[in-house]
Amino acid sequence: MSTTTYKSPLVGYENAEPLPDRKNMDGKSLYNPPGPKSAAYDEFPKPIDSSNNGFDFHIYYMHTKPSEMQFARELHERVRREFPELRIYKLWEQPIGPHPTGMFEVNTFTPHQTGTFFAWLAVNRGPCSVLIHPNTGDPYKDHTDLVSWMGKPWPLNTDMMRKVA
Repeated sequence: MSTTTYKSPLVGYENAEPLPDRKNMDGKSLYNPPGPKSAAYDEFPKPIDSSNNGFDFHIYYMHTKPSEMQFARELHERVRREFPELRIYKLWEQPIGPHPTGMFEVNTFTPHQTGTFFAWLAVNRGPCSVLIHPNTGDPYKDHTDLVSWMGKPWPLNTDMMRKVA
């Protein structure tokens, strides 16, 4: 059970005019009045610390299944060829750290890279699952409260990440 408390996502918009209820010409989506572009297009929101990298993508595969191992090797090579500007680590053929199965890690450094790599993985990850987390300086929270998954989630050994008081 999470003990995290969340501030309202509307902080900073307390005195904003109400949004209209009217729909766009498609008859489904809501009309949003023009406004300034979100800063999140260009820089990660706090508390993401992008001094090293903003996001980690851990691409998991079942290391005991030869067909998934082969796919992961090929995906790893493809990622290295298609995204040389990203930080790409070696392919681990067994569990390592909190990760319960074989995996490789890819780091992104900008919101643009993160969105692009996310979209690319959504259609190219095959049988692999992907753990995606920001880097906020709190590895436990990053791998629990702030984690996202593509595909089947895997249980993590997060005990090693808990801060000792």
